[in-house]
Amino acid sequence: MKRELNMNFGAKYKRFLRYNWILLMLFICGGCLKVQEENMTPRDWSPNELNRIGYHNPNITVDLGVGLWAIPLPMDFDGDGDLDLVVSCPDHPFSGIYFFENKEGSVEYPVFEPPVKIAEKHRNIEVSFVDGNPRLLVPGKELTGLEQGDLKEKEVFSVEEILKDFPKKKPRFNQWKYVDYDGDGNLDFIVGVDDWGDYGWDNAFDEAGNWTNGPLHGYVYWIRNEDGKYVNKGRLKAGGKVIDVYGAPSPNFADFDGDGDLDLICGEFLDKLTWFENTGSREQPEYAAGRYLENDNGVIQMDLQMIMPTVIDWNGDGHMDLIIGDEDGRVAYLKNTGKIMNNMPVFEDPYYFKQKSDKVKFGALSTPFSVDWDGDGDEDLIVGNTAGYIGFIENLDGGYPPKWAEPVLLEAGGETIRIQAGKSGSIQGPAEAKWGYTTLSVADWNGNGLPDLIVNSIWGKVLWYENVGTRTQPQLAPARSVTVDWGASGPPKPSWFWWDPESDELATQWRTTPYAIDWNEDGLTDLIMLDHEGYLAFFERTRKNDALVLLPGKRIFYGTDYSGYRSNGAVTDSMPGPLQLNTRLYGGSGRTKLCFTDWDGDGKKDLLINSINVTWLKNRGENEGRIYFSNEGSLSDVKIAGHSTSPAVVDWNKDQIPDLLVGAEDGYFFYMENPRNLK
Repeated sequence: MKRELNMNFGAKYKRFLRYNWILLMLFICGGCLKVQEENMTPRDWSPNELNRIGYHNPNITVDLGVGLWAIPLPMDFDGDGDLDLVVSCPDHPFSGIYFFENKEGSVEYPVFEPPVKIAEKHRNIEVSFVDGNPRLLVPGKELTGLEQGDLKEKEVFSVEEILKDFPKKKPRFNQWKYVDYDGDGNLDFIVGVDDWGDYGWDNAFDEAGNWTNGPLHGYVYWIRNEDGKYVNKGRLKAGGKVIDVYGAPSPNFADFDGDGDLDLICGEFLDKLTWFENTGSREQPEYAAGRYLENDNGVIQMDLQMIMPTVIDWNGDGHMDLIIGDEDGRVAYLKNTGKIMNNMPVFEDPYYFKQKSDKVKFGALSTPFSVDWDGDGDEDLIVGNTAGYIGFIENLDGGYPPKWAEPVLLEAGGETIRIQAGKSGSIQGPAEAKWGYTTLSVADWNGNGLPDLIVNSIWGKVLWYENVGTRTQPQLAPARSVTVDWGASGPPKPSWFWWDPESDELATQWRTTPYAIDWNEDGLTDLIMLDHEGYLAFFERTRKNDALVLLPGKRIFYGTDYSGYRSNGAVTDSMPGPLQLNTRLYGGSGRTKLCFTDWDGDGKKDLLINSINVTWLKNRGENEGRIYFSNEGSLSDVKIAGHSTSPAVVDWNKDQIPDLLVGAEDGYFFYMENPRNLK
């Protein structure tokens, strides 16, 4: 029997079974990774465990989000007649498939309930609608059992067979969807796959900042169903050429322009969407050359990158919309207005969905610093993230646990702070153009009594945002470079930087914390961070001709047992020596996040660095100007990172003992009381 693909949503589910299973999950699901419920009281903090912190503020809404990477699967999951959001998150530690319930009914911009985990993660999962019902595919297989939270895989076609002419390098994105491509009533497969073979990924800029490797490719394949036998028809073409978008094609076929045939919209690894108009027919499609989707505001761009679009008529107006996941876990709605301009459907700018407040989150790879930013006597959070923003999360009551406000993006000089790589700012090439990886500390840098920001990023340029406001109403000036009195030798830089720093500029390894602290307790704020070769260095502050001067870094920090590390805290050199917190080069360099505190109460400043959670390097004392540290291992056995964490210290319970706050890879924050509190 022939089956017609129906893009209008009208799914009929086993409603009773599904809804009651959801209620059961809501009852028993307390989170993962030993994470406690949001409504915890001080007694609920679990000692020696990492606890994901909540807003404790039910009166606010926040950006809907999962952890790192959001793959949206919009559907009426609970069978109540309105569209919910199911979102897959494939990365650690928030990995899984989550249900965001829509309790507001058939409204265009609902505020969703907080997420409930309903199944384990599946990378490259895609949803297709067949006869109005959602069908889930991963490469070569169909998934069933989402309603019961127990996904089963059924092979639908051999991946190896159809990958014969796919890129030889293993694809990062391999996205399968059901589509009756040629209108013959048989369900075909459309597969989007990327090819990194020409790109090469790392360290390929010339002296002028031009990328000398090839581009990133994204191809779309048609696997035709010939009466039950699948035949690879190869790469689809548009405008007489093979369709080739900038990676992660996420192909979506639908009648976007309302003329009765299937058009194509692709995503990409970056932030734009490409429109391919079907100038043929439903049965014999032909596609015009691709053009970026645009509206009256110009080319439509998502806020971040690694976007994941999925087609559905979200608002039920008969026009096919797009629901799009962003790299930082947010999900956006791209509304099809039904208008046509220059043979292209007109979509509105992205609207990022909202949810009721739950756990505190700020993008992905969040990098917190705890400080009383607004001078009201309690500890707020200033935070960086992958998108290059810097956020202010206000502590509203100083209680324990604190009540938090929704994150606010900080401005400098009247403009939102956002540091991005652009085409040439990332060691790993132009595919990372939208990332910024801001990491920071807060200190009075110029001695005027106001907290300033010291910021590093994807560029490796250390910046100072001066606070030109007041103690209770901070206001930031535009960024200036942190300057160093390099003398006649001039500024060093990582050997793989294609660009040269200015004569007094501090340019060091990317994505590593610039920790501002009065290390020698002389009343001047110093700087401790990785130098251009990955060694931990002390940049001392002094006065010269009545001016504050930062001196070149000195490698005064030594390991008594281990001296070399990777960016994830793994040991690479098990011999004593100067601490080289990242021994790797190029794109593997930098990345180290750190802070100092007297963790064990012996009066000496210990060093906390990122690892699977946080590793404690105990200060063993000073000898002849060298500070010695021993590796005491991770502070927890819970893994909350694949790439990196970012440690900070807080004292929310006001007992004068530093506790641990960790910005995790998924953008959430984890808290652990200092074990000294138990004594």
